[in-house]
Amino acid sequence: MSEVAIKVNNVSKKFAIGKKKSSSFRDSLTSLFSKSNNTEDFWALKNLDFEILKGESVGIIGKNGAGKSTLLKVLSRITKPSKGKIEIYGRVSSLLEVGTGFHPELTGRENIYLNGTILGMKRNEVKLKFDEIVDFSGVEKFLDTPVKRYSSGMYVRLAFAVAAHLEPEILIIDEVLSVGDAEFQKKCLGKMDDATKSGRTVLFVSHNMSAVEKLCSKCFLLKQGQLAFSGTSNQVISKYLNFSNSNLFQWERKNTIDSKAYFTSIKVYQENQIDITTSGRLNIEFTYEIKENLNSLKLHLALLDNYGQVIFSSAPEDVGIEKSLKKGNYTSLVTLPKDLLIPMSYSLKLILWDHIAGSFIHHDINEKIKFKPVETQSLINNTSGGRSGILAIQCDWKIK
Repeated sequence: MSEVAIKVNNVSKKFAIGKKKSSSFRDSLTSLFSKSNNTEDFWALKNLDFEILKGESVGIIGKNGAGKSTLLKVLSRITKPSKGKIEIYGRVSSLLEVGTGFHPELTGRENIYLNGTILGMKRNEVKLKFDEIVDFSGVEKFLDTPVKRYSSGMYVRLAFAVAAHLEPEILIIDEVLSVGDAEFQKKCLGKMDDATKSGRTVLFVSHNMSAVEKLCSKCFLLKQGQLAFSGTSNQVISKYLNFSNSNLFQWERKNTIDSKAYFTSIKVYQENQIDITTSGRLNIEFTYEIKENLNSLKLHLALLDNYGQVIFSSAPEDVGIEKSLKKGNYTSLVTLPKDLLIPMSYSLKLILWDHIAGSFIHHDINEKIKFKPVETQSLINNTSGGRSGILAIQCDWKIK
């Protein structure tokens, strides 16, 4: 048992959903004695059993709603399991949300000491690490400013710096690193890598499969609150991607939303093809509605590999199309060259971008657009070397 960091035995977590709010004392009294109170039990976690050894780095992956964040909250003792038993051996530091454990009225400096105390550190221990924490977070200029005035990026920089530098035996990280910029994310991943190499236990929830594969030797796949698969990161990520695979995509919005501009439908297809193949020209057709004149509105499309890494991106300006988009309904068609894709899972990200305001107007069309081309025979498949990588680009060769 001395080698075990976390032991989870038959753990489940239940929430009551759909409860009707009582509007009066009479309603409250009636619902107290009534068997029908319009509630429904939702099991976010179901009968989980696993062990994590000291020094292991474990990735927890799964679709939205699979129970990943609930599991971390149970392990962090933020919420109690409805049934089952959890044994934890070692001091735990958790970073589950932006600014977890911070008091908004206190300054950054004060919150560093507060957070350290919550984690069981003595003031002198926090003081020894203080300069490292501040340097890593990059918020030195605002250290004596109340954190309620911090941006979400500043919040997460300081929160991660505190959690990572106070050297807990067990470090639990949820998908909060996406708030920071690319440079800070790189620093965070490096710090987590150092933590695993130093023998600390790390639990990491992320949709970034590349980061999970790099940082975690072991992985759990959750599906509808249950442990669907466990094993090495390569094995589990492959299984997860297979859950999501499809070779044709079509989506249509059912209702309007409160936004100045938004996508209404998307279709990924090839002409005269039932399936998407590796040899055909890929068409990406999408419609969108603009509710008011937006002279600065821009379109952006990105193709991602099965780890969520951007392979390439494109915009109308890349091919010389400069056009202000006025109020109305629009359809755009983007065509990728033929013989470009290999038989692996891809996803698309579509964005409507207001470049003058410097903020996303609408960008929820992401991770929903997945497809996997079917392999077909083509010239490049018949070469002795075969096809590898994430794109199949036919190049001109000359040999003298």
